[in-house]
Amino acid sequence: MRRTVFNEDHEAFRETIRAFIEAEVVPVYDEWFAAGQAPRDFYYKLGELGIFGINVPEEFGGAGLETHKFEAVLYEETARAGVQFGGSGVHVLLALPYIKMLATDEQKKRYLPKFVSGEEMWAIAMTEPGTGSDLAGMKSTAKLSEDGTHYVLNGAKTFITGGVHADRVIVCARTSAPTAEDRRHGISLFAVDTKSEGYSVGRKLDKLGLKTSDTAELAFVDVKVPVEDLLGEENKGFYYLGHNLASERWGIAFGAYAQAKAAVRFAKQYVQERTVFGKPVAHFQNTKFELAACQAEVDAAEAVADRATEALDAGELTPAEAASAKLFCTEVAHRVIDRCLQLHGGYGYMNEYPIARLYADNRVNRIYGGTSEIMKTIIAKDMGL
Repeated sequence: MRRTVFNEDHEAFRETIRAFIEAEVVPVYDEWFAAGQAPRDFYYKLGELGIFGINVPEEFGGAGLETHKFEAVLYEETARAGVQFGGSGVHVLLALPYIKMLATDEQKKRYLPKFVSGEEMWAIAMTEPGTGSDLAGMKSTAKLSEDGTHYVLNGAKTFITGGVHADRVIVCARTSAPTAEDRRHGISLFAVDTKSEGYSVGRKLDKLGLKTSDTAELAFVDVKVPVEDLLGEENKGFYYLGHNLASERWGIAFGAYAQAKAAVRFAKQYVQERTVFGKPVAHFQNTKFELAACQAEVDAAEAVADRATEALDAGELTPAEAASAKLFCTEVAHRVIDRCLQLHGGYGYMNEYPIARLYADNRVNRIYGGTSEIMKTIIAKDMGL
């Protein structure tokens, strides 16, 4: 079946990205993996390439496009090469929608040119120790000063992707206490400058996968945040967070599909080259059947991912549809990558092989952005159950 989701512009972009990965990422990726993060100057290269400005209005230095299809190409090409672009995915997929949706014209003039160039890398800090997915239970506070010029931010966050290199972080904090009727009331969003006094980066967390993506703990002790860095209105932060969940879950779904597709590619190449009992592993019926079954699942995931992409670009992707796409694609990727690793035998367990890294990277897809169990709850509710 011929795909229709991409056009000539997307394919030209694909060629550029593939060449960039081969020249700038693959030769040094083992060093990034060992260091546990991509180097900060790599993000300047992404800025020069135009990666960060695709969906940014032209007046602020971007290309002014309103589409997620170039991001989709990035997912496919990084997965194909068995690499990650560090924490840059959060910069574009998670942080940018909040800036575009909530920032004033004055804020956009301050934020977006540096966002596009990579001079300021952004992250978003929601999760706190002990709260997990219960964002309404967050304890971080931001109290308005008596003179009304700034907020005083106190608290802690954890699992913050891009948190080590971030220059600005969208921090969620309580500006008012929750009400008896609504636990979600009272949360606000702030674009916090990480150079502010009292802001500190704690441990760089040692994760099972996504090794080149810097993930950290953050702490705030009497951090002064100018009122000019409040995003949107006070106390409406929880509702803003919910508004962008569909695009976030689309990103996880499409990324998982791309990983599953890459796993089949890695396994097919391996079994054609690896010889046992005097013949290539690919000649055994079990190998053919396993890869055929995996390919069928990838074909189905591709169709779901492409359909979700078209719906997202059209502004029609509902929360339930996004949850369904995430649930299906991440569960497919889990099965396919596991079976492809099995075909590698013992070598599949070695980090020098991309399938091993892919196996570890993929596991978080069924956790972050809402667990598979949460996705099922959303889908069931949409079904009227």
